[in-house]
Amino acid sequence: MYIFHHALFLTVSKTCLVSFTLPRCSQGQFPIVQNMTVTEGGIANLTCRVEHNDNTSLQWSNPAQQTLFFGDKKALRDNRIELVRATSQELTISISEVTLADEGMYTCSLFTMPVKTAKAFLTVLGVPKKPEINGLTKPVMEGDQITLTCVTSGSKPAADVRWFKNEKEIKGAKEVNASGKTFTVKSSLQLQVNRHDDGMAYTCRVDHVALTATHEETTQVLEVHYAPYVEIKHSIPAPLEGQYLKLECVPHGNPSPDPVLWTKDGGELPDLERVIVEGRELTFMALNKTDNGTYRCEATNHLGTSHAEYKLVVKDPNALPGPPDHALIGGIVAVVVFATLCLIIVLGRYLARHKGTYLTNEAKGADDAPDADTAIINADGNHAHAEEKKEYFI
Repeated sequence: MYIFHHALFLTVSKTCLVSFTLPRCSQGQFPIVQNMTVTEGGIANLTCRVEHNDNTSLQWSNPAQQTLFFGDKKALRDNRIELVRATSQELTISISEVTLADEGMYTCSLFTMPVKTAKAFLTVLGVPKKPEINGLTKPVMEGDQITLTCVTSGSKPAADVRWFKNEKEIKGAKEVNASGKTFTVKSSLQLQVNRHDDGMAYTCRVDHVALTATHEETTQVLEVHYAPYVEIKHSIPAPLEGQYLKLECVPHGNPSPDPVLWTKDGGELPDLERVIVEGRELTFMALNKTDNGTYRCEATNHLGTSHAEYKLVVKDPNALPGPPDHALIGGIVAVVVFATLCLIIVLGRYLARHKGTYLTNEAKGADDAPDADTAIINADGNHAHAEEKKEYFI
């Protein structure tokens, strides 16, 4: 390879000597290149341009200083490297199926006297592998504490790992380890499992600059086993005689507690011809007061037993009070209010009149009386009474 470079140099030098203007041969000739970033497995196009050239040759060499192309002549046997364009002002080559080993400084040389070079750095992005979630066993028991670990490798630079719980992001503990030119990223999530986690989807998502249009992700759905709890639903709120009533026993648990057991007042159900049991449903075709009692639904799985109760009180539809007559009630209220107002007005006028009479009688004769007793005796209407009293005693 060294001999090959030497021969090329002599050829270029001879070209310049023929012109007898060696300084002008290199004047204005500068190779122009650009750095490039490509994703692992992609294609890298390396372009070297010269604005002014007098047919001086261009050459591309790799980070190991191996010549790839000299002009339009291929120098390195690598089927991935191909010529795109070779002119006096441009030399463009392509490298397909780029690997991380292709990363480095590439050199474009213009064989003037002296030789001018320009360097372009090729950055290769390592694509992260699809993440894996470890640490999950199925099923998980309610109350257990588990640690989910998401791992992705092969990223360059290090990938970003995120956790989602039913599409809502939650925070995990991140750890990054280098492995050669690539990175392995791990994120851990600690969970205290309860029954609400049953069927919950936990997703590990990997974001990276090499994943321009999408992201890599893995999802695990939790299966949580827990003891049952029971509720009873009824078809009507206030049962009446003769009505149809359905009670539904709704057990919640994993594994599903099936079948369920119906009892009345701690014993078996009476009159099974009128009371129909179908699976979790208890149906009364026509209620009567003998159906009154406490009905209990019980459900069991391998983790425990639970029950719910419904107290049935059947009422006579004829004994129920009718709906209130709102018009009559309104009329009675209006009469009471009117009578109260009239009473207040009459009482006010009566009090006002008697208060004036009292003040007037009290004032008459008061100016000439030596004391209060004399004033009262001298007041109008009191003389006659006084005389009568005198005559009565005489």
